[in-house]
Amino acid sequence: MHQLLLLPVLFPILCGMALLILRPEGRRVRNVFLMTAVCLTSVLCAVCILVTYRLGGDATTCVMVHFSRWLSLSLKIDGVSMVYDAIVAVLWPLITLYAMEYMSHEGHESRFFGFWLISFGVVNGIAFSQDFLSMYFFYELLTLVTLPLVMHEMDDKAQYAGREYLIYSLSGAACAFIGIVFLMNECGTVDFTHGGLLNPAAVAGREHTLQVAFLCAFFGFGVKAAIVPFHRWLPDASVAPTPVSALLHAVAVVKAGAFAVLRLIYFGFGADFLRGTSAQTIAMAAAIVTIVYGSARALRTPHLKRRLAFSTVSNLSYILFSLTLMTPAGLTGALTHMLYHAFVKIALFACAGAIIQRSGRQYVYQLEGMGRRLPLVFFVFSVASAALIGVPPLGCFASKWMIAEAAVELGRPLAFGGIAALILSTLLTTLYLMTVIVRAYFPVGQIDTDALEAVHEPGRAMQVSLLALTVLGVASALWSDPIIRFLQMVAAGQL
Repeated sequence: MHQLLLLPVLFPILCGMALLILRPEGRRVRNVFLMTAVCLTSVLCAVCILVTYRLGGDATTCVMVHFSRWLSLSLKIDGVSMVYDAIVAVLWPLITLYAMEYMSHEGHESRFFGFWLISFGVVNGIAFSQDFLSMYFFYELLTLVTLPLVMHEMDDKAQYAGREYLIYSLSGAACAFIGIVFLMNECGTVDFTHGGLLNPAAVAGREHTLQVAFLCAFFGFGVKAAIVPFHRWLPDASVAPTPVSALLHAVAVVKAGAFAVLRLIYFGFGADFLRGTSAQTIAMAAAIVTIVYGSARALRTPHLKRRLAFSTVSNLSYILFSLTLMTPAGLTGALTHMLYHAFVKIALFACAGAIIQRSGRQYVYQLEGMGRRLPLVFFVFSVASAALIGVPPLGCFASKWMIAEAAVELGRPLAFGGIAALILSTLLTTLYLMTVIVRAYFPVGQIDTDALEAVHEPGRAMQVSLLALTVLGVASALWSDPIIRFLQMVAAGQL
């Protein structure tokens, strides 16, 4: 039973390595192998989660490698693991189906999908890690295995984006390691513990040093979550193929950063230790600034994928802001937004990729009248936009409401400033997304009719993926009560 946790991690990594080594020439063979590997991995994730839910986390702990008496590379599932990995396991097959059609004209598909599969296993490793050392190992590995995906086209822009991504990610991880070292020194262990590892009485007199160590780790992990001023790599990484952008912004890299911050606050330093300190104030202020900055930059950016990238910068800090409230309600709001934002953002990027691939147009001002030629794509884009804006009853309405409610419950002036930032960001989100929709459906400029006639809907695989993302996103919002109750149990440490 303990070895079951190895399968969702090692199986896709081995399949990805096989694809890199064998490099099958037939697209059909490769696609069947790819989809089978991805779907089996998702099934394995589901089995691990269900077994853990029935038997309890202690029944499914797996030690992969022993480094010393105190340090090991270990896997274990708890409540937040279930949430994060469920998001990954559901969305990865859908975006893989989309990617198989999208990448059919990009070249070097075996290399691309080899690293794609390896990334799936590494993200599962992050989700299932038992302690900070294990999570840090997979966290660093994620940077290395997603780098070839970001640099896939290998032109000057892709190489520049790859170098920037590597420098930012490795530098951030180095800062995060400082916090882990301090935790290890104070506690003698780095196992995730709900409520935190630090004993306030035992660390008396060293509080300020530990708060500085926390901030180093917060901003270090926050690099992948694109917190200002360490966000620049994310918009530049939009030069990658759109399936990669969808993964970066919705499932894998940026969510891994937010997940690491969640572990740092609630399972490492402890919310009770940090609440009311200057460290909380600095972290919360940085998240609030990022919320407004990301939305404002999105509104000013005409390039469609970069606009969505700055939108991600803003929305990831919704999660960080909620986490820095350092209350169970804040943790619930963060998990809720992590879930709904994943469905919404992956759908928006998938639509952007379809638009760019089918029309060759990458800028918002080029989309006049495009809604008539790509009705399905813009229908999905419109539904996802409404969800991201927070139109009830779609998912992000619930998550934004819960984050604001948690901020009111905290009652600090800075938390109320965060609510103001959420309201302003929602207004800006409405403007930068509705601009795209209005241009597509209600053109005001001159339209090149002949050019539009050459634009057609994407193929069946991309259409099925877009529809599935929309249906699942809307369904999860309409039946949100059991989901939110489950997330509240996770936040309370009952799972």
